[in-house]
Amino acid sequence: MATTEIRITGFGGQGVILCGYVIGKAASIYNNQHATMTQSFGPEARGSACSAQVITSDERVLYPYVTAADILIAMSNDGYTMHKDSMDEKGILVYEKDLVTPKKLGKDMKAYGVPATRIAEELGRKIVLNIVMLGFMGAVTDVVPMEALRKAVQSSVPEGTEELNLKAFDRGCEYGLDLKGKGATKTQEKAAL
Repeated sequence: MATTEIRITGFGGQGVILCGYVIGKAASIYNNQHATMTQSFGPEARGSACSAQVITSDERVLYPYVTAADILIAMSNDGYTMHKDSMDEKGILVYEKDLVTPKKLGKDMKAYGVPATRIAEELGRKIVLNIVMLGFMGAVTDVVPMEALRKAVQSSVPEGTEELNLKAFDRGCEYGLDLKGKGATKTQEKAAL
């Protein structure tokens, strides 16, 4: 049974919940898998800690909470610090490299960083950093087919923003494919830390 536990973390206003929703939708609607999503956030709408948990599986998901994240998507340093110890021993860290400073990872873990905020700002809207992260995550993990993620992005974002969000997704994907093609994993990332 192929089951993947994904935790997305950041702060309110970064689109953490939408990120989780898109992954779940991509897996369940566009990839014929089962998926669950749970979320938690602070009482403030923007700026407080926020996380989403997504589980995708080829079989029914019987427990909807992440116990050991196969993938941790970190868009804030506080979120990373709070959840880094809940990663699987062979987990993959996908992080916003301008906002997150990874600490020593386990020997079988991998880490991939992307300047998602900078890429989003280059596109003219910082708010699409979550979609940049989705494209990047899809490229470096292969957890959900890229076409399924792309369709889920297009059908989930507000009307009138589809073009911008698809550009953000594609830029994240390109960055991830380029990084993965260079073989940059934890070892190369550690040199940059």
